[in-house]
Amino acid sequence: MTALPAAALPAGITALAVYEVPLRTRFRGIDVRDGVLLRGPAGWGEFSPFWDYDAVESRRWWAAAVEAATEGFPEPVRASVPVNVTVPAVDAERAHAIVAASGCRTAKVKVAEPGQTHEHDRARVEAVRDALGPGGAMRVDANAAWDVDTAVRRIRELDAAVGLEYVEQPCATLPELAALRRRIDVRVAVDEGVRRSADPLAVDLREAGDVVVLKVQPLGGVRAALRVAEAHGLPCVVSSALESSVGIAAGVALAAALPELPFACGLATVALFTADVSSSPLLPVDGALPVVRPEPDRVPPAGEGTVARWLTRIDEVLAA
Repeated sequence: MTALPAAALPAGITALAVYEVPLRTRFRGIDVRDGVLLRGPAGWGEFSPFWDYDAVESRRWWAAAVEAATEGFPEPVRASVPVNVTVPAVDAERAHAIVAASGCRTAKVKVAEPGQTHEHDRARVEAVRDALGPGGAMRVDANAAWDVDTAVRRIRELDAAVGLEYVEQPCATLPELAALRRRIDVRVAVDEGVRRSADPLAVDLREAGDVVVLKVQPLGGVRAALRVAEAHGLPCVVSSALESSVGIAAGVALAAALPELPFACGLATVALFTADVSSSPLLPVDGALPVVRPEPDRVPPAGEGTVARWLTRIDEVLAA
């Protein structure tokens, strides 16, 4: 752990640690996940915006970390949160093994990976369906890769093959999502269309989505995400931003505080890490995560260059 003097940090933050962990499988275009853990009077928070986020957009991620460290989380209304297993854009055999080992009854499968074909996607989702069995729920995430016509064709084919609970952010823009919804029978979940907007509260989802995906860091914290959920009035699913167990605990806290939780949440992503910051990582048991805050007692050390890069980034975010 790399502890820094409190004088170098905002009020209420007493120390920070930079972590760096290889992933088991390439995910979201990265092989290593890194971030910063903040310690305050309420516990630990995580600041880990991806490197394609600029300083202005990263301010919400910082606010989420500071909230966790200085304010804590709202009271939960449930003691555990059902979760899905996340399947990266791997081959069919590996996809089957990931699901079979997870213990989850819901799977989210990445599709439309650059450099892969629809045949790769079809083989992957069929393998996942086989591993889940007929009673499991399956959703796919295209990360805004399709245009409307392609999305219509791909979603109809995948739904006919395996049955889809919903499709997450199949197209990039809200007008495209609205046009898509008029042509398919599968529910559409909006992710980037909310969390990467200038004002997530003001986004008009009335024609564009059936489900809202909530992510704590990109939305500015648990309380901010609860306000987004209330503003849109749609069913919500909470997902991770590929965080360590410290960041996942904030997502679990959000899911535990929502009045209703109709879907399994995408919070089992610590399984994608080769190591975690805690000796009690937030990994699912029987398809659920407990509402707890693991202590970061074994933070994988980051290299000097990574530490320096994060300290510079924090300065840039605070100045933005």
